[in-house]
Amino acid sequence: MRLEDVAPQKGSRKRRRRVGRGISAGQGASCGFGMRGQKSRSGRGTRPGFEGGQMPLYRRVPKLKHFTVINKQQYTTVNIRQLASLPANTEVTLDSLMDAGIVTTNDGPLKILGDGEISVALQVKAAQFTANARTKLEGAGGSCQVLE
Repeated sequence: MRLEDVAPQKGSRKRRRRVGRGISAGQGASCGFGMRGQKSRSGRGTRPGFEGGQMPLYRRVPKLKHFTVINKQQYTTVNIRQLASLPANTEVTLDSLMDAGIVTTNDGPLKILGDGEISVALQVKAAQFTANARTKLEGAGGSCQVLE
């Protein structure tokens, strides 16, 4: 095989349509565009999304400011000030907080937030701690254990 022998596959190349060359050619005077109207004129018909002057769909729908997180992790959140009422050296878990009445519903793993002050030492076991909460708990003499 030589370079001059290379040719496109049979039937893969079609000749271009010659429009406006008489009625016997099949695409006569109007070239298949019908008679009158916006879509028969030279140039482009309408841009994509144009709805004839009606407010187009891309302008009708509301625009979101951000995308929501799919599979967002829900936490049962408790602030430090809610733990201040517990006695010293108490082991704090989600179950113990529900028994004490500080938390009423289990919305997921326990997360400790740092709002408020604490002066008692507590052994807290939670899924997550904010940096502020961790420093306040350890500053009061308590410990923070992260559960998996």
